[in-house]
Amino acid sequence: MLKREIEDGEQSLADPAFRADVLAGLERRPRAIPARWFYDRRGSELFEAITDLPEYYPTRTERSILETACPEVAEIAGAGRALVEFGSGSSTKTPILLSAVAPSVYVPIDISGDFLRESSRVLAAQFPELLVLPFEADFMRPLALPKTIADTPKLGFFPGSTIGNMIPLMAVDLLKAMRASLGIGAMLLIGMDRIKDPAVLVPAYDDAQGVTAAFNMNLLERINRELDADVPVEAFRHMAVWNDDRARIEMHLEAQRDAAFTIEGRPFDIAAGETIHTENSHKYGSRDARILLRSGGWTPIREWTDPAGLFSLYLAEAQAERPAP
Repeated sequence: MLKREIEDGEQSLADPAFRADVLAGLERRPRAIPARWFYDRRGSELFEAITDLPEYYPTRTERSILETACPEVAEIAGAGRALVEFGSGSSTKTPILLSAVAPSVYVPIDISGDFLRESSRVLAAQFPELLVLPFEADFMRPLALPKTIADTPKLGFFPGSTIGNMIPLMAVDLLKAMRASLGIGAMLLIGMDRIKDPAVLVPAYDDAQGVTAAFNMNLLERINRELDADVPVEAFRHMAVWNDDRARIEMHLEAQRDAAFTIEGRPFDIAAGETIHTENSHKYGSRDARILLRSGGWTPIREWTDPAGLFSLYLAEAQAERPAP
């Protein structure tokens, strides 16, 4: 990944995958850009602010479930595993799990390198006896974990219902990739948001303070910063809607007027009312969540939820590999 720190008055080198996804996404109909590109440093900071909003129930709800579930997770998983966190962000929930399961090493994986290193330093100070190996990578793509943990049994950690950002087929592919990366005997602790009243769901993605709107709009600002673009950011607005047929929240950037712009010299025109689809957040009932896990190569062995049934946490074990025919 072509990436480096940005100094004052200096432009970053654009990630070629970011460039390719933006250009392809804006040329297609309907227009869409993958949600993983939200997470430059500014986007990561905005997302952390979202998790503290009163409307955004997933983070605090999952944290409360973790506090209840972690002793049992530790009993089932056993001590000494390598804890591998996918999309670690600021790792605010991770200390709860680290304190309970006593891993031999912690490997946080995140696409935002500087944010990853900063949060890793904080955790290393909090757990001075723990080996912390930050791993800058896009976990949505195939990856090889550090050789240091090759022979260590692993516990994957995928909190925040990030799995919901993918359509089910992509979610299954990701779970299979995690199964391959974590290896034989691995376990996975994963959070999934549940289907509920849209009156609760929509405000969680369209908060009164406008933080989620800023998070969504930052994608356009990132395009301008990194891809020599002149997208008129003020011509767009944030939009969050519940798609009942697909059981998901959708985030879009809607053009408020006709807009013309260029990206690295390539011209684009978007008509008023047209949208750029930027994120899905699928919600799962307990049965559907278990089917998803099994389809991805994992056998669910335990489920925890909160008293209101807003969110679920699942512990699953890697299914045995089938012999080649």
